[in-house]
Amino acid sequence: MPKFYARRRLSLLAGLTGLIATAALFNSPTASAALPTPVSASTARGYLSQLTVATEDRTGYSRDKFPTWITIEGTCDTREWILKRDGTNVVTDSGCKATSGSWYSPYDGATWTAASDVDIDHLVPLAEAWDSGAGKWTTAQRQAFANDVTRPQLLAVTDNVNQSKGDQDPATWVPSRSAYVCTYVRAWVQVKYYYDLSVDSAEKSALQNYLASC
Repeated sequence: MPKFYARRRLSLLAGLTGLIATAALFNSPTASAALPTPVSASTARGYLSQLTVATEDRTGYSRDKFPTWITIEGTCDTREWILKRDGTNVVTDSGCKATSGSWYSPYDGATWTAASDVDIDHLVPLAEAWDSGAGKWTTAQRQAFANDVTRPQLLAVTDNVNQSKGDQDPATWVPSRSAYVCTYVRAWVQVKYYYDLSVDSAEKSALQNYLASC
């Protein structure tokens, strides 16, 4: 039974950054999307030491068991809410669909001006969550995980980068932009800790190595 409802919720602020406006693909080493600030590296190391190490089990997984997207605010569903949060100069229509703006992807340092070029990444992928314990959750709990805009779990990124990542954990995938790796692994551990998800041995070793350099 997941313990995340009993844990103290962390107070996280989503600061709007990434002040870039461009008509095409653009690289910048300084901009960043508005992911809620993850816990510090030292806190993440402490959290990681408390996570259960277990072999992953994907038996019965289906993405349909993690309902997305849901209404977050007004007419905005989770995707549109994150696009507004992470974008710059985002304009939306009456249905909250982004009609213009720019989106910086911290994974690869690219900026896009079409929302269709941007995916909302589940930092800890849904299949990974299932493998790590979410298979025992209720559908309502999986829905909450899949649409969590409070933890550092959802992020607007380049679509084909997100698709390349797939359901990989940090043992086999981290962002190609090295400046973002520390943020990524801190967020990964925070989300796994909050939702009481396990790690496999290779995943834990990789996280320890990355966090040691943060």
